[in-house]
Amino acid sequence: MPTLYKNLGFKVKKLREKIDISQSSLAEALGVDRVTISKIENGERKIYAEEIKKLSEYFNVSSDVLLDLKEDIEVIIEKNTTKQKPKKEIRISVPQKNLQKFKEVLLYVLNKIGSKPNIGESVLYKLLYFIDFDFYEKYEEQLIGATYIKNHYGPTPKEFIKIVKEMEGKDLIKVKDSYFKHPQTKYLSKRESDLTLLKAHEIKMIDSVLDRLSDMNTTEISNYSHKDIPWLTTNNEEIIDYESVFYRTKPYSVRTYIEEDI
Repeated sequence: MPTLYKNLGFKVKKLREKIDISQSSLAEALGVDRVTISKIENGERKIYAEEIKKLSEYFNVSSDVLLDLKEDIEVIIEKNTTKQKPKKEIRISVPQKNLQKFKEVLLYVLNKIGSKPNIGESVLYKLLYFIDFDFYEKYEEQLIGATYIKNHYGPTPKEFIKIVKEMEGKDLIKVKDSYFKHPQTKYLSKRESDLTLLKAHEIKMIDSVLDRLSDMNTTEISNYSHKDIPWLTTNNEEIIDYESVFYRTKPYSVRTYIEEDI
């Protein structure tokens, strides 16, 4: 199981022991058996959205106390195999394979909706977030796999600025504009996306997100993203964990769940 579940299980156990209750008592409160609680505490089982809610209420803590991640981040786009000197901060390494995927997805999005007056940089950030997190929830694998930070305006892909800087002039152009008298940074594609690098189900997911959200303005899509569980369970300026998508509830969840790990 991923580290997220182990950390979460550890916190559940610590909270349970702090108030001196048995696994059986906690199991009864959650509506599961004692073996399930044992698996949760050992990081051997996923915890679903409704269970997170029940745990938060039971222990009288917010859900973001149960899920957290810290440290500052540096983005590195890999050009070759030369070793980098170690640093204290977290480093996001972007291999060429992932870099090209990011570029083609961004160009695909821009070719479809980039000319819409509402599609500025901030809206693009949220669209990429939902493309990435919806895809991960449904297929349990990465599409772009960007690293999103929780900031005041919504999820922000940490790699975006550095990758776009590489693309300027050749793949796209950056335009300073305004939208309803507010400054806006737009990106317009200079070429078609290479669809050979995108699989059919990846394109389908991208189209689904664009159909659902691309008419929203910055305020609307920011407010919408602020109610998504991955956002809610992350502290400010920290990385949003992909694993948190499995705690989503409607209307954000894109997957139908069954009780499979009990």
